[in-house]
Amino acid sequence: MNEDLKKQMELHSVGAIVRHESPFEKLISHRNKSELNSDFIEKWVLPFYMSIGHYYDDSWIDNVINISKEITEEITLKLLGDFNWRSRLVGTYFSAVKNFQGQIDIIGIHFLKSELCCVGHIYSLVLAFYNNEKTNDYLNSYLKYYLAKPELYFDQESVLESIVYLDKINGTNFYQQHHKEWKKLNIQRNKIEVDNTFNISKIIEKEQGKESAKQYLNTITSNKNIKNKDINIDYITKQIEIVRNLQSVCS
Repeated sequence: MNEDLKKQMELHSVGAIVRHESPFEKLISHRNKSELNSDFIEKWVLPFYMSIGHYYDDSWIDNVINISKEITEEITLKLLGDFNWRSRLVGTYFSAVKNFQGQIDIIGIHFLKSELCCVGHIYSLVLAFYNNEKTNDYLNSYLKYYLAKPELYFDQESVLESIVYLDKINGTNFYQQHHKEWKKLNIQRNKIEVDNTFNISKIIEKEQGKESAKQYLNTITSNKNIKNKDINIDYITKQIEIVRNLQSVCS
């Protein structure tokens, strides 16, 4: 295996699936100087990264409570500084549970730079939970940039859920600042999805014949219904309540 391919596989594994430039590049990310050891990962990452934030199964909450007395700022800094979506997700959540507000900018910068997949919804959740001028500015700054980037379809919907939730409890109207761009993004994403679908159908036609390609197109197009997604805040409302309850018990 050549070194370039090996590097690409390593980046994909940690969540750096889409590499992109943004106006946030100059922001300095918190990064560890060394890799996390296997014992640390086994204790602090593996038991939590796949369960935190589950909607229908909240059995993970007791696991967070049970380990909360051992969570220190040093632990969360190590988790946040690891270039891996799994550890950053856990670090972000634990930081909020323990009310380590000195780490908000670390989380906010990770959020804006969006270097890793699968963790943006937790950044957004935690920033919305803190609900102050700084954290709300991170959320709005994210949307101002990423709603105009249909090719970077990251966590725009989760962030809009945070904004709508905050509008509801704060009596603000930030969602209206982003509504038009959200509609435009969905139209552009629809076009991208259609283009991708037709490209895949051409491959299927070449390999399996016209009938298989036709069936694929019919199946995909009949299931597409993403024109104007409504923003539902049920998930974030429940998750913020969970963080609030955990913080009252654990911090």
